[in-house]
Amino acid sequence: MVDLTTLEGKDTPGKVASLCQKALRPSDNEQVPPVAAVCVYPSMVRHAKKQVGGTAVKVASVATAFPSGQAHLATRLAEVRGAVADGADEIDMVINRGAFLAGEFSRVQDEIAAVVQACGAAALKVILEVSELETYDSIRAASFLAMEVIRPGDFIKTSTGKTSLNATLGNNQVMIEAIRDFYLDTGVAIGMKPAGGIRTAKQALQFLIAVKETLGDEWLTQRRYRFGASSLLNDLLRQVEKERTGAYQAPYYFSEAAESY
Repeated sequence: MVDLTTLEGKDTPGKVASLCQKALRPSDNEQVPPVAAVCVYPSMVRHAKKQVGGTAVKVASVATAFPSGQAHLATRLAEVRGAVADGADEIDMVINRGAFLAGEFSRVQDEIAAVVQACGAAALKVILEVSELETYDSIRAASFLAMEVIRPGDFIKTSTGKTSLNATLGNNQVMIEAIRDFYLDTGVAIGMKPAGGIRTAKQALQFLIAVKETLGDEWLTQRRYRFGASSLLNDLLRQVEKERTGAYQAPYYFSEAAESY
C-alpha cells in the first residue's frame, strides 16, 4: 500500500532505476511483496516504465505544475498528457489552491474535470494540499469538489509533502469521512492517499484503524488506500525482520528510500 517516491531536482535515470529495483523487491525476504507504485516527475516516467513495465508495480507521476499548481491550465494539461504518453499508470495532480481560497469553486472543479479527461485510462489522485486549505471545513469542501468529477477508483490525497504540515490523523479523518458520505450518497467508491510525515509502522497502523472503522475492510487494499511515505517502507521492513528473527535490524541495514512525500 506504499507509493515509493523520488521527487528531487537531482533525479537521474540511474536513481530512478535503483528506486524501481527496491520497489520490485523491497527485501531479500521473498514473502515481502512489491510496493504499489513508484512516483516520479514526468520527465522520469519513461525511465521508470522501463524498469517496472509488465509487473504489478504501477508508475505514478506528479503533474499539473507540482507542487504549486501555479501554471497556465494548458501547460498543466500538457504535462499530464505527456506523462500518460510516456507510460504513467497514475497521475498525482495538485488543485489550484489559490482559486479555491478565492472562492472560485467552479473553476477548481472544471480544472479537475479537464485533468480527468487528459488522464485517459490512467488513474488520478487529486492532491488538496491540506495545510494551505487551513480549516477542516475547507478540506471537506475540497474533497467533495474533487469527488464529484473524478471516477470510481480515483483518489483524493492530503498533501504534496513539500509543506510544513502534511498528513495527520485529523485531516485524514475529515477526508475519509467525506469519502464515506459520498459513497453512501452516490455508491461511488473513491480512494484515499495520506502523504508526508508517516514514517513508522505504528503511525501507519493508526491510519489503517481509522480507515477500517470509518470505511470498512473494502478500503484496506492498495486499490483504495495508499501511503505516500517512502521512509515508511524501511520501518515496515524492520518490523517484518523483527517478527521473523526476534531482533530489530539497524536502520542502515536497509537501503535508503527516497525522500518521503
